[in-house]
Order: sequence, then C-alpha cells, then structure tokens
Amino acid sequence: MHSAKKILGLIGRNVDYSYSPYIHNTAAEILQLPYYYTIFNIPSPDLVPPALEGAKALGIAGFNVTIPYKQNVAACMDKLSPEAEAVGAVNTIVNHAGTLVGYNTDIAGIITPLEPYRSMIEGQPIGIFGNGGAAMAAVEALNSHFRSSVVHLFTRNREKGRALCNHFRQKTPPVSFSIHPFNDYSALSRCKLLINATPIGTKGVDPGNSNSIIPPGTEAIHRGQIIFDMVYNPMETRLLKTAREAGAVTIPGIDMLIGQASRSFEIWTGKPMPSGPVKERLLKMLDADSRPS
Repeated sequence: MHSAKKILGLIGRNVDYSYSPYIHNTAAEILQLPYYYTIFNIPSPDLVPPALEGAKALGIAGFNVTIPYKQNVAACMDKLSPEAEAVGAVNTIVNHAGTLVGYNTDIAGIITPLEPYRSMIEGQPIGIFGNGGAAMAAVEALNSHFRSSVVHLFTRNREKGRALCNHFRQKTPPVSFSIHPFNDYSALSRCKLLINATPIGTKGVDPGNSNSIIPPGTEAIHRGQIIFDMVYNPMETRLLKTAREAGAVTIPGIDMLIGQASRSFEIWTGKPMPSGPVKERLLKMLDADSRPS
C-alpha cells in the first residue's frame, strides 16, 4: 500500500510555461520523497484569499508564488519570515496544519548568482526594472549583501515606484533611490548592474517572445556591465542576447530559478535539493526541446 503524496504547487496567472514543476518533481524523484508539484493558475487577485483558505482545508503542503501575486499573498499569511516581512512579498508558502507561513526565497535566488561578481557590484550604482515583489526582493538582496551606492528604479508606474522607494527608505541603512522611465537610456548606461524584474520577454507571456526591455541599438548596454534577466523562458532572452553581443556579463534567469527553488524545496521537505543533478537534467530537457523535430 502506497501513502498519498504531499501536494505542492505554483500560484500565478497564466504560468503554464513555468519550469518549476519539472525542477521540484525531479528533485523529489531523485531523493525518493513523497511530493508532487503542479500549477494553480488563479485568474484574479480577489480569488487568492479563498484559494488559500481552500488549500488549508485540502491540506496542500505548500506553494511557490509568482507574478502577479507575491504581494497579494503576503497579506493572507498567518506568519511571515523576516525576509518576507522586510520586502512585503512572499514567493514560498508552507502550510503547517492550517497555519500559513510565508517566506521569500527570491532573495537567496538573487544573491547566489551575483556572488561571483561582488567586487564589481559593491559600492556601484545598480538599476532594477519593475516595482513588484521580484523588484523588492532585488532591492533587499542588493542593499543587505552588496551595499550599492544608489538604486535606479526603472518603472512604467511612477506612483508604484515611489511606494517601493518609500518602503526601503525606512531601512537601516536607508536605500538611496532614483526613479526613471524605462527609456532613460542615459541612466541605464551608468548602472554597473541591471536587473530585469518584470515578465517582459517571457515566452508565453510576451507573444512571439519578441520584446526586450532595452531595445537593441540604444547603446545603453555595454562592456563592463552585468545584465541579470529574471526571465527564464527562453533561456537566452532578447535582452541577454543584446547584452552578450555588447560584451556585457550575462546572468540568465535559470540561475535565479534554481537558487530560489533550492531554498523553497529545503523549507518544504527539510532536505537540501540536489541542485547540480536537477539543473543538469533541466538543461538536457531544454536542449532536447529546442532541437528541430
């Protein structure tokens, strides 16, 4: 007789493109743990609270949370980890017998791939695209671990950008901010590190995968910069392709995805994720999928 598997899942909107099920199910298979990870598409923010109440009743073990609900779910938690409280956004939920605890493992997912470039980043101006939960995690990671001189926030919604800045200006030490539109290419070119914390360029979200948050030919990207795209599908976004061709250092979203997934997996299961074998299998799967049939 087999015991029932514990259910994990991803809460988001139109996120069937996600690699998270493959990553977590592969890790559970390698370690022979009784977990199964799936996707829960929720069409609107007002359905998030009842969905989480239903998860309590059903005994779902935990969730990841992605765009656009990382801040919505934070208000539904019974408890928050210090990291989640610091940024006001949750990307990992654990259901402890009906008590929902929210964590933010995006911070760890951002720090890990940037660590080799610490000497390039510390004390330098950095730029972040976006004003949601992923952008807030990026600000927290950079402020707490890399002490950037100033954060240039590039946003389409200045009011939301101002709210994010006000949140972090209360920190110790306070974060120095400057707010810009997406097309302030002069400010972009002065940033040592640029992070895309928006879904722009995502396959399945951006039809045809044709957009880049920085259009080619602007000369905003150049050698000596680090370009970090949180988008992980496709592996090389148009932004990363432009950066590579300009001679900049590139960090693909897959590195962040594996980093944050590893921490989430450990929170849920109490076991370290076998990240090396998981990433190796994921890359082989992606390579096979990219070959012509």
